[in-house]
Amino acid sequence: MKIRPIKTDSDYQEALNRLEIIFDAQPGSDQGDELEILGVLIDNYENTLDTIDFPDPIEAIKFRMEQLNYNQKDLAKVIGLKSRVSEILNKKRKLTIDMIRKLHERLSIPTDILIQEY
Repeated sequence: MKIRPIKTDSDYQEALNRLEIIFDAQPGSDQGDELEILGVLIDNYENTLDTIDFPDPIEAIKFRMEQLNYNQKDLAKVIGLKSRVSEILNKKRKLTIDMIRKLHERLSIPTDILIQEY
């Protein structure tokens, strides 16, 4: 058993292939130990890969408006005055907690996205 750090996609593929071969190894055996170590190395490598960040809150609102065929007037019915909607969409006004709740409830935009800085 030759175990080494996973540094490249090629190393990662090799580790996955080896893991597949020894997947049913008995715990405590040499192959069982190799399986356990490979699992940790693979998990560590996968956690270092680039993750996809949440979209900008305003871009998420605009995208959802497009999906729902909403215009600013429709959004004003959700969060308030049309002028306020314009300020928010142009990033001149921040979303309030109340607005975030309403956007989440009515447009089904996750609150994790809406609470981000922008």
